[in-house]
Amino acid sequence: MKEAPLKTLALVAAISLLIPASAAFGQDEAELAKKLANPVASLISVPLQYNYDKNFGADDGGRKQFVNIQPVIPITLNETWNLISRTILPLVDEHDVPPGTDESGVGDVLQSLFFSPKEPTPRGLIWGAGPVFLLPTASEEVLGAEQWGIGPTVVGLKQTGPWTYGLLANHVWSVAGDDDRADVNATFVQPFLSYITKTKTTLTLNTESTYDWENEEWSVPVNFTVNQLLKVGRLPIQIGAGARYWADSPDGGPEDWGARVQFTFLFPK
Repeated sequence: MKEAPLKTLALVAAISLLIPASAAFGQDEAELAKKLANPVASLISVPLQYNYDKNFGADDGGRKQFVNIQPVIPITLNETWNLISRTILPLVDEHDVPPGTDESGVGDVLQSLFFSPKEPTPRGLIWGAGPVFLLPTASEEVLGAEQWGIGPTVVGLKQTGPWTYGLLANHVWSVAGDDDRADVNATFVQPFLSYITKTKTTLTLNTESTYDWENEEWSVPVNFTVNQLLKVGRLPIQIGAGARYWADSPDGGPEDWGARVQFTFLFPK
């Protein structure tokens, strides 16, 4: 099924819009927009993020589209601490990546757990830290690393007026898996900056940079997106779109410009 991620995104979005929200738009829209800019906010959300990249391979003929299903679930531990679960489940559709192959299916899951104080520090720092796990869930060999991985993850940010700025990072080492596949030893760094307008439009600039220590190569997509908070019936959602530019990529990796579209379904208390 060549257009699997697109069809899945449309299906999940359609079903979600038919489900009544568990609560009305009980929180102030500005507060919701601010929480969406915070990776460790105490807010249940389900982002569906579609990405398109091209110019893979020596002849620049390859292309890739994928939908990341990224549920965020906060769990109250006690009066002062939350545990924030962030999952990334990719649905991938590749053509000529590598050349001569066409594959669609599920990729590897990345599961992050952040232990995060409920209140910022006296200087306004919001932070969280914990483990990250790589799970070899890929349905096809070329769509995953076929390795189990683990490592640390951390996030720190500040929110001042309409501005949010910070950094999310993790490092994953493979600890088990197929001996015929390369080990995983990768650092992910995501600095981010966002601005929320009076109309609850969020402008975001970030990079999602990965350094592969095994091959000594960077992957550096720079993303700019515009997202709007609104309601469909009683359900608050955020929709957005933007462009991504590959500032650096491995040999045979994507080049030039790509695209991103995102739907985020919110379930405020």
